Amino acid sequence: MAETERPQLYLITPPEVELSTFPDSLARVLDAAEIACVRLELSSSDEDRIARTADGLRAVCHERDVAIVIDTHVRLVERLGLDGVHLSQKAASIRSLREDLGEDAIIGAFCGNSRHDGLSAGEAGADYVSFGPVGRTALGTGTQAETDLFAWWSEVIEIPVVAEGALSVEKISEIAAYTDFFAFGQEIWKCPDPAAELARLIAAMD
Repeated sequence: MAETERPQLYLITPPEVELSTFPDSLARVLDAAEIACVRLELSSSDEDRIARTADGLRAVCHERDVAIVIDTHVRLVERLGLDGVHLSQKAASIRSLREDLGEDAIIGAFCGNSRHDGLSAGEAGADYVSFGPVGRTALGTGTQAETDLFAWWSEVIEIPVVAEGALSVEKISEIAAYTDFFAFGQEIWKCPDPAAELARLIAAMD
């Protein structure tokens, strides 16, 4: 459980990806640290752009035995050869998705800071539940997923939990004992050397 093991690492792509450079940048990070999963989370709604990006990143991930899931676009999972989907809204039924995608597909659910939503997702068959943002941010509603939520979840619930959103060294250190995964996105991609920044954040887990 999270109390005795260092949390695993999960990466979230930037909302805008330059295909001429980002696959190489991703490869360097995957080669520098043990990553469990990558989430393709683009701001674009252009299906062709999403597909071309997925093709490029899927190759990088699968060459290294790293799973890659897509945010929201459930109908693209099988078409693009991805490993699953991350649901950022409650609109989709996890039970029906499981029937459509099969038992081997990864289905994760973002639940904000709601215990109820997390429990509902877990009962419906989600492989993991994600809470966030962990740190202060002006984005969204501004509400945070507090440390006591992760502490309660790790004590009571067996379904893996992911901490994401505005992660700082201080928050990572505070929550590391209670989460199974940390999901890093802009925290590393906004830096000149994402692999070095990830190493700095990993050090805060110990």
